[in-house]
Amino acid sequence: MANLEFALPEGTRTVALGIGDLNGIMRGKRITAEQWPSVCESGVALSIAMFATDMTSDIWDTPYVNMDNGYPDMHLFPNSPARSSPWEDGCAFCFGKALGTDHKPVPIDPRGVLVAQVDRARRMGYEVRIGAELEFYLLDPETCLPRDVGNQFYGLLRASELEPVLGPIRRHLSAVGIPIEQSNPEYAAGQVEVNMRYCEALQAADNVVAFRALVKEIAASHGYLATFMAKPFALESGSGFHTHHSLWKDGANAFAGEGGLSELGRTYLAGMQLRMPETALSASTTPNAYRRRRPYTFCPTNNCWGYDNRTVALRVLEGSASSTRIEKRDGSADCNPYYLIACEIAAGLDGIEQRLAPDHFAEGNGYDLEGAEPLPVDLDDAISRARGSEFMKSLLGADRLEILVGQAERERDFVLDQVTQVEIDRYLRNF
Repeated sequence: MANLEFALPEGTRTVALGIGDLNGIMRGKRITAEQWPSVCESGVALSIAMFATDMTSDIWDTPYVNMDNGYPDMHLFPNSPARSSPWEDGCAFCFGKALGTDHKPVPIDPRGVLVAQVDRARRMGYEVRIGAELEFYLLDPETCLPRDVGNQFYGLLRASELEPVLGPIRRHLSAVGIPIEQSNPEYAAGQVEVNMRYCEALQAADNVVAFRALVKEIAASHGYLATFMAKPFALESGSGFHTHHSLWKDGANAFAGEGGLSELGRTYLAGMQLRMPETALSASTTPNAYRRRRPYTFCPTNNCWGYDNRTVALRVLEGSASSTRIEKRDGSADCNPYYLIACEIAAGLDGIEQRLAPDHFAEGNGYDLEGAEPLPVDLDDAISRARGSEFMKSLLGADRLEILVGQAERERDFVLDQVTQVEIDRYLRNF
């Protein structure tokens, strides 16, 4: 390990070392400053079950990790310099990486899927850069409801009211190495959006994992509950995770052509468009997330594309040479960024290699465009398509895909097994 990784900011007593789990939720350990050199050298042990546990930390037997093999350990190492956490005195934050006890990558680590696609792009001569937009709600921790009232998207008055929490979020995240560009109120009371500056794809996904964890910490320190749940309120806007793609070569954006999106960009777009239906599970993993996928909600229901059009799935943005890009708009704020971005990149690179051409160009309302292929709008359909997808199996590998699909099936069954208060209110006294 380099000396840089042993170094800690002055005054550090504790280091929070974490990585993303199956759902992109940050998990790890808090380590004393005295123990940090040993962790940098030899890692710290934790169970591989972290990559096969649901969002509630429930586990189930999977082919790779199960009761029969005893849920064995892996080792967690630092993967970036430790940086002071401005919101917690004496604490530093460090993003890590997981290795098996053999010091090889863990075969079911979701991050490995993205590593492979980034390496593939590099062999083709490109660096993939991703910009991430995440929406989330800031709620009262006791009532789990917004403290503000009414839809004031982009409202500067609402922004100033939320500045006591959003200001520290922007500043503190930038201080720990997550470059924040801007924030704004979104399309519902309590809902906000924060934009991260585009960067290399693997770093962008790491940033998303850290962003969601640290936003929750910072919000809690200011008396708010931050949630990235996809659809916390039935009649309000869902929370999305939009990704902005560009390929770079020799310091230039290869998506920028003479008249806008280059031919390379069009083939990449075509690959993304082709694979969107069968990779829906990478973008939305719970029954709740599919409540977002409804017409006229600014969440796409088909795979059409268009220019600067928020009713489509793939939005082409043409501007300066550095800003020309493709925005993919179907992801839910709670999905795993490694799987989402890896599926998108793999599809785009396939489009380049196969010289595909996009179709279903929408000039108006993309929801009403005839001929566009529908996207799954329920979890059952997404599960079925993922199970039948050779693309997904080849990309994730059989074990990762089985874990991802297995969790989705468990979530589907859990929700179906509930009798809701809505059903009781509507049916109990009337039948």
